Amino acid sequence: MKEVSVSQFKATCLELLRDVAETGEPILVTKRGEPIAEVRPPHPKGPNSLYGCMEGRGKILDDITSPAVPAEKWDVLKR
Repeated sequence: MKEVSVSQFKATCLELLRDVAETGEPILVTKRGEPIAEVRPPHPKGPNSLYGCMEGRGKILDDITSPAVPAEKWDVLKR
């Protein structure tokens, strides 16, 4: 990770941001040798919905409309 002082970051901010965008390498901004901030590229955009993240990954392996257990074995129907 590249380290730059806060004064150097202020002077070359646009150039440093361009470097981060192009290389994907984060920059550590320091003040008097102590880290005060990290500049890193944004996370890649993911699916918009919770269920959309699995779109196209599932397979239906059997009949999904018929009961998994035959009706004769259902205790609730015997009452």
